[in-house]
Amino acid sequence: MSADPGPAAGAADFGAGGPGTGRTPGEGRENGSGPASVPAPSSSGHSSGHSLGQAAGITGEHGRHEAGPGRTTARPEGGGRAAGKDAPAPARQWPILLVICGAAIGLIVTAAGAFRAGTIVIGASLLVGAALRWGVTAVGMLAVRSRFTDVITYGLFGLAIVLLALMAQPDPLIRIPFLEDIIHFSVR
Repeated sequence: MSADPGPAAGAADFGAGGPGTGRTPGEGRENGSGPASVPAPSSSGHSSGHSLGQAAGITGEHGRHEAGPGRTTARPEGGGRAAGKDAPAPARQWPILLVICGAAIGLIVTAAGAFRAGTIVIGASLLVGAALRWGVTAVGMLAVRSRFTDVITYGLFGLAIVLLALMAQPDPLIRIPFLEDIIHFSVR
């Protein structure tokens, strides 16, 4: 029966594996039986980059981090598949495909000569993306950052595009005085 070394011993051991660390027990240790060796600094004040860097998870001459388990960017909340594994690839990413198709339709309508209608469709597709990101739990590649950041970003850009399309000259459909002042000030 062995005694538990406590949290201080685990914190000092760079190679400690355990739940949530992304490492297997013994990884980062020389032979898997003890803590990783950290060499003493040389007389020039620099330590050998070999074992110190490897113990800290840094490799290479310039101290670059090695990509591996536990060293990747976390997937955003809701960033998994939007449909099951057995669904075809496009169906698994239906939320972003819906937004992209809406924007593409808006671009085609704009190119066909209906500027206001096309830009409203583009803005509306971004607003649909914001609504999907807020209401649907698994949205696939539509999830870029946190849910809050995605909803705010999609929503603000969509609303701005729709408002600017409605205010576009000639014959604006709505008048928002402070936005008109901003546009006139920036266009001069």
